[in-house]
Formats: sequence, structure tokens, C-alpha cells
Amino acid sequence: MESLPSTIPSGVKERAAWLAKAGGLEKAIGDGLLSAPVALPLAEALVLGLMRQGVTKYLAIFGHGSTTIGEILRIYSKYGLVQCWQFRNEVEMAHAATALRWIYGEPSAVVTSIGPGALQAMAGSLVSASNGVGVYHLYGDETTHGEGYNMQQVPKPVQGLFGQITSLMGQSYTLHSPGALRAALRRGAMTVFHPWRPGPFYINLPLNTQPRETRIRLDALPELPRLVPAVPGTDVGLAEAARLITESRRVAIKAGGGARSCASAVREFAECTGAAVVLGPGSTGVLPDSHPQNMHVGGSKGSVSGNYVMDEAELLVVIGSRAVCQSDCSGIGWPNVRDVININADPMDVQHYNRTTALCGDAGQVLKRLHARLVRDYPGCAEAKTDWLKACAEKKSEWRKFKTGQFNAELPLDPVWGRRVLSQPQAIKIASDFCKERDVLKLFDAGDVQANGFQIVEDDKPFETFTEAGASYMGFAVSALLAGAIADQGRYAMAFTGDGSFMMNPQVLIDGVEHGVHGTILLLDNRRMSAISELQVAQYGEAFRTSDSVIVDYVQMAASIDGVMALYGGDDGDALKTALRAAHTHSGLSLVHVPVYFGPDATSGMGAYGRWNVGSWCEEVERDYERTLI
Repeated sequence: MESLPSTIPSGVKERAAWLAKAGGLEKAIGDGLLSAPVALPLAEALVLGLMRQGVTKYLAIFGHGSTTIGEILRIYSKYGLVQCWQFRNEVEMAHAATALRWIYGEPSAVVTSIGPGALQAMAGSLVSASNGVGVYHLYGDETTHGEGYNMQQVPKPVQGLFGQITSLMGQSYTLHSPGALRAALRRGAMTVFHPWRPGPFYINLPLNTQPRETRIRLDALPELPRLVPAVPGTDVGLAEAARLITESRRVAIKAGGGARSCASAVREFAECTGAAVVLGPGSTGVLPDSHPQNMHVGGSKGSVSGNYVMDEAELLVVIGSRAVCQSDCSGIGWPNVRDVININADPMDVQHYNRTTALCGDAGQVLKRLHARLVRDYPGCAEAKTDWLKACAEKKSEWRKFKTGQFNAELPLDPVWGRRVLSQPQAIKIASDFCKERDVLKLFDAGDVQANGFQIVEDDKPFETFTEAGASYMGFAVSALLAGAIADQGRYAMAFTGDGSFMMNPQVLIDGVEHGVHGTILLLDNRRMSAISELQVAQYGEAFRTSDSVIVDYVQMAASIDGVMALYGGDDGDALKTALRAAHTHSGLSLVHVPVYFGPDATSGMGAYGRWNVGSWCEEVERDYERTLI
């Protein structure tokens, strides 16, 4: 076997071959082979720097602003050092990268060119920014020479406009100088791998600096940050929190997205304190659905039981929540709460409410310490909450009866379809049960499908459902299916989407086949943006410009893509179950089209139970906000 040269060679192809033979970058560093400075193009140094942080998957739409990094990725892919997938739409690509990290924990980099492509990818990155998901975004940028307008740049005589735009969306760095690479990667690592508020990091790559040579020690490229979970420095806040919990008769826990990673600690704490637990749209499963203290979702589009708890609680314990407006009823969701205990790692979010005992730190660690304090100093404190939990249980029973009635209802003739069809709740319930029986991952798109979905799903552990409630981005769920094909160990998933959301990213049909997606698109079609239609009707009595008269044969559309199984889901539960079973057996991507009811019948949706500072409701909500204590 040919021996490995002791020094890394010159030339991109030669270096890639050498690194592959050496066992990869980290192995070469560990063997002491990369301690001397190496001269190489900035684009290659960036790829190696990201490799140092475990980023070896690239999702790309190449353009004239990314040909250099594209060539580096071509060569490094050839030698098995990185992987690269091409896409047909930058928004779809950004969603897939977000889902890859959010669902499977795998970091990646989105690559696109200057101008419209970068702006589209940045628009899609709103999902990772809103939901706290770390993703690298690499954008081609205008040259540093100022030789005149660069094609597709922002046509304004101001320097570095893409750097300004990306810095408004999140953290960003423009590699105007190749020597700044290590600073860019340090800042990138602390954004993409931030312990409690990760997000997108944008690296702008001027066209002419990408191929420029830089000298760098590859063993000096920044590694992943190593951070220890934080806890409060003193026990003063824990003692005050324990006292408040013991003295309060009606305690509520609001479990946000930060509670998902410490679900067992949340459950033990809830049982110890006798608290009723209210979930957010993205935290279903923090308590099992059947747990007697799980009161389901609360907020503007909550539930009978969840919103009852919000209305009646006197002490609020917030765990890992940002107090998003819909989840918090625009700030008026807790009218009787007198004190708040907030557990959050973010020093801003932990102080969101007035009258707060702030326990700033890792939620799981803080809950364990608070639980231990309660057991030690106030044993049996849950016993005083018996009447409270009994009243909550009655409301939970009321909510379950209501749901059963919606699922079993016979709807009137649909005015668009001209026949009886399933309601959205009925179709979602059937599909959700199907997923639960088979351990299928559920992905929900924005709109009415999403809102009905988080009211209906009955998860028993976190991360059985991903609903993009942070930005409510139409087209996310269908795009997220692609992550299952890119992940090392992808799962079969079902994307619950409406006709409007699906048409935001229909190219997933092509990319899904190209990349080998195994999953199903459940397309619930009511020929309108029903969430907005319903809002218009509720506020002003009439829907306006939220529907169309164009008939689309989605089954025929999907069937035109070789490799997609396209199925009609029928007009009743049995037909839908048959279609879902057939889709599940297909080895690739499938689409099931289901016409669903829209109209004035009350059984068409799951209802709304909270308040929201929107449209004609603003004056009343803001008047109530003036009177709030917390």
C-alpha cells in the first residue's frame, strides 16, 4: 500500500485525495500532520473549517456567484469528504436544511448565489431563526473591486448591502478578506451551535475572494464550542419559587419548546406540584396525551381545557417558552395570575413577565433542583391542589367529548365539491391515528391544517410532531420531507399540508424522487386559504380574495412525475385509510389528495378559545392588556 506523504500537497484535488487517505481532517489533525500553515483557496479553507465543526452536508443551488465553492464541493464529494444535494428552489432548500437539523440533529450548509437566490434562501431561513435551529447559509456576493454594478446585486451604490441585509435577519459575516476566516467560523459556531438560541449564520462570499489564496493552520480552525449547562448561582430564587408553588392553590405550567428536551423532568415536577400543564403548538408530547395533568394546547387557537387553565390559574410556571403572541393570547392569556416563575436559559425571555421569579439556566437542571427543594421543604404540596386538578379534569373531559363530536359529525354538502366530503379535523384525525399506530413522523404545514393539527394530535412523547409555528411558513412541511432522504438515518414521515401550502413548494415532487424520499404528502384540499377565510368571516362577516375558481387535478399532477405514487384519498374515512396504507407500502414519495369541507357548519374545524391582537379584535384586546398585572 502506498505510504501517505508527511505533508499536505498543493492542489485542491491532491489535497482532497491526501485527506481521504489520511482518514479525514480530524484524523490528520490528531496524527499531527496539519500543524504547519497551508496555502489554499478561501473556498476550500471554508469547506475544511465547516468540516472541523461536523458540517459535511451541503444543499445547493449553484449560480454565477458560487462556481468556485461548487468546484471545491465537486472535488471533495468525489473523495467522500462531503456530500452535496441540488435543489430547484432556495426556499425549499432552506426548509430541508432546517428540518435536517431540527428533526435529525444534523448540521448542514445551504449554498446559493448572489441576488434573488440568496434572498429566497434568506426568506426560508426565517423558519430556523424563529424556531431556534442552527444552519449555515453560504451566499455568493458582489466582488470587492467595485468595478460597477454586479449582476443581481442590490442595485444601489452602497457598500456591502447583503452583509447589512443578512445581519438584520441574524448573525452574519462577509469574507471580504480571506484572513478573516477563523473569526467568521468562531462566530458561526457560536450561532449555529448556540446552547439555547441557535439560528442561521450567514457567510457572504464575494465572487473574487472565494478563489483567493490564504495561508492557515488547519489544526487552528475553530472547533465546536464546549458549554456546560447553566444553573442559578444561588438558591434564593429556588427558595422563593418553592414557597410560591406551595402557597398557590391553582398552579399552571406553560411548557414551551424548551421543555421538549427535559420532558421527564417536567412530568416529575408537575406531579410533585399538582400543576396543570398547558402546551404550546410545538410542545405536544411533553406530557403523554392521556396524562391527567396534560390540559393540551392553550392560546389563541387553543383548547377548552388548555384555555380554561390559562383563564383560572393564579401562579404561572413558564418552562422554556418565548411567550409568542398566539400562544400567550397577545399578552392577556393569564388574567388571574399574580406571580410568575420563569425557567429559561435566555436572560431576556426569562424576564418577559412582571412579578417574575427568574430562574435563568438550563430548564432540565433547574427543574431537578427545584423539585428536590420542594420534596425536602414542602413534602406533599400537591395535595392542596386536588380541587384545582379536579376542575381541570372536567374541562379536559369536555374537550375530549367535543373532539369526538367533531370527528363523528356528518357534514352538509360542500358548496365547492358539490357532495359530502370529510372535514379537515376528520381527515387529520384519521391520518394522525395512522401515524401513531406505525410510528410515523408527522410534519404540519402552516394554515388551518396546522391549527387543527396541534389541537388534534395525541402525542405521548416530544418530537412525534413537528409543526412550524414559529414563522408559520407555508410549504415547510412538504419541503421537510427531503430531510429524511439526506439524514444518515431518515424516517418515514407524513407531511400534512393544504392546497395553498403545497403549491408554495410543489417542486418537492421532483426533488423528492431525485433524492429518494420515503414519505407521504397528505394534501387536504378546500380550494382556499381557509385559515384566513375563517378569520375574515369571524371579524368582518365576509371572506375576500382567499379562494379561487381554478380546478386542479393534484393526483394527475403528482402522477406526471415518474416515481411518485399519486392516490385519491376519497370522501370518507375508509377510503382515506385505504389510500394511506397503499402510500405507506410505496418505497418512495407518495401523494394522497383529499377534498375537505369548507363552509359555515360548526363541525368544519376545532374552534378558537383565546384572544388575538388582530384586525377588528385589536381594540378590545389592547384595552384588556392595559389592565393586566403580569
